[in-house]
Amino acid sequence: MSYDIYSQVQMMKAVLGLEDGTVIKGTGFGAESTACGELVFTTQFTGYEEALTDPSYKGQILMFTYPLIGNYGVSGERFQSDNIHLEGLVLREACKKPYHYKSTRSIHKFLEDEGKAGIEGVDTRMLTIKAREHGTMRAALITGSDDGDEAVDMARNFPQVTDKELIASVTCKEPCFIPGASGTWKGSSRPKHAVVVDLGIKRNIINNLHKRRIDLTLVPASTKAKEIAGYEPDLLFISNGPGNPENATDAINAVKAFAGTIPVCGISFGNQIISLAMGARTYKLKFGHRGGNQPIKDIIENKIFISSQNHGYAVDADSLEGTGLYVKYLNANDKTVEGVSHKDLDIFSVQFHPEAMDTEEAFFGKVVKALGGGL
Repeated sequence: MSYDIYSQVQMMKAVLGLEDGTVIKGTGFGAESTACGELVFTTQFTGYEEALTDPSYKGQILMFTYPLIGNYGVSGERFQSDNIHLEGLVLREACKKPYHYKSTRSIHKFLEDEGKAGIEGVDTRMLTIKAREHGTMRAALITGSDDGDEAVDMARNFPQVTDKELIASVTCKEPCFIPGASGTWKGSSRPKHAVVVDLGIKRNIINNLHKRRIDLTLVPASTKAKEIAGYEPDLLFISNGPGNPENATDAINAVKAFAGTIPVCGISFGNQIISLAMGARTYKLKFGHRGGNQPIKDIIENKIFISSQNHGYAVDADSLEGTGLYVKYLNANDKTVEGVSHKDLDIFSVQFHPEAMDTEEAFFGKVVKALGGGL
């Protein structure tokens, strides 16, 4: 194919400022703009299309630890939503001339089209070590300028993400029905139906539920339990999403309303929300888990596997006592909770993203079982 589409790349001055006063100057790409948010890092080296379009990154400036991003371009086939949701992008090097037969534009053009700012030429290793030592910090990215003092001031004046309402900007605006893949369930005269509380759901989650012949009704994050009941669901699903799980009050109340009446399950943000609804507590991690190489231990079956993750909060294991929930999965690195199940009720959730790795059957197979059966 011709690579004329990559010949015009807009480069400019750029600066990244952190709330601790750190100033990093580099080369800007994408749109001439400003971005504020938490500076977080991911260890993945492929899957940048998925990461950029993951609604869970709303409110964050994403930094890749892998030194070269964009080498296979942007095709759009693996988008997790319609748009880029992260606030800005920080890279060591952004590939200017990607090589892949499905690529239609470079990562530079993708950010430009979406009005998002990017910076390259950054010592991402140094910034990653800083985040691991001192924790996640607020940051500001400016392209078209290298005024470090302005960037630091913007970072310091930006509200803490724990206080920001992010869910409303990524949830669906109105209910949406998605029929499951064709086929019938054994022993059932009708398709199984799940109501999905959309807090910023990824398409791969929808696809995994769809291909298992489950009819889905996606509802906005503000949907009340009474409205959900009107859809007569066989299962309640709580999706991934951005920000502080304590802000998802309607989703928490929905879990409380349906716990013990129908199966309730969730992924990532959903794991935290289900735990809160059952009486547990959550807390903000020092620098979070983001990437495709997080080791998980199934403490019930005594197995280790590798998972994909994107979260900045975790469930407090000590707070599970008295809730009926028990720890099913632990992070093998830092022993944080990676999934819970209920001792008596059909309630289960995972903190990692099973739809992104070869761990999908362990979770979605359990969803099918909770719905009664076999395909």
